[in-house]
Amino acid sequence: MSFRIAFIGMGTIAQDVARALSSGQRAGRYVLGALSRSRPEGGEAPALAWFEDLDALLAWGPDLVVEAASQEAVWALAPACLRAGHPVLVTSVGALADADQFAALQAAAVAGGVTLSVPAGAVAALDYLQAVRGQDGVKVMYESRKPVDAWRDELAMRGIAPESLQEPLVLFQGNARDAALRYPKNLNVAATVALACAGMEATEVRVVVDPAVTGNTHTITVHSPLGELRTTLTNQPSPTNPKTSWVVAQSIVSAIERQFACFLVA
Repeated sequence: MSFRIAFIGMGTIAQDVARALSSGQRAGRYVLGALSRSRPEGGEAPALAWFEDLDALLAWGPDLVVEAASQEAVWALAPACLRAGHPVLVTSVGALADADQFAALQAAAVAGGVTLSVPAGAVAALDYLQAVRGQDGVKVMYESRKPVDAWRDELAMRGIAPESLQEPLVLFQGNARDAALRYPKNLNVAATVALACAGMEATEVRVVVDPAVTGNTHTITVHSPLGELRTTLTNQPSPTNPKTSWVVAQSIVSAIERQFACFLVA
């Protein structure tokens, strides 16, 4: 039995996911299609059905739509997919920090009788966060610490030469909603952590650029009546995009496989 997976966007992460779904033991289990402004080139590009517009993609009958483009793509295209009865996996999780858009997406999912979901991405411990959700007095803090290469554009906008940075610099401190909307390409994890537990306003976020680190480090601290958690995960940056952890593509693959699994470790 095979499943049709339709991608919205075919950037580096989506290409990595498509290659993983097309190789090894997964070969033949998934049939892939994409709606994208550009097409990957080269002999390693996975075989895909290409669509010119959303109507053509939906007519193809995907079993799952994977958004891998941008927050704007989530807002513009995901509602129609959901209303048409196609579940959607959102990778631009920061799009859900917009309260009105998130409400509209949830309403579309209810209307279509399908699910709107997000992958764990670069972060761990989501099962614990969901377990303590709703407890009185739960407090969640998330810190992102990444090397200079992940923040070159932001540093340049602040008039800071990346090569001159010698000490850690706090770029942002505030709540998850503001963080995810301000940095749509860097802080999907902040939105994921917030959605899993305390919510956007109640999740504190700290963003640090650190010239001493080589990996993307995510630290989650939780205090609740049930106990305390502190977990730190250091991921290697993607070779093609230092803003993104290398593990993100594999997390999306895992989320796709869970969508169709007959057995889950919840």
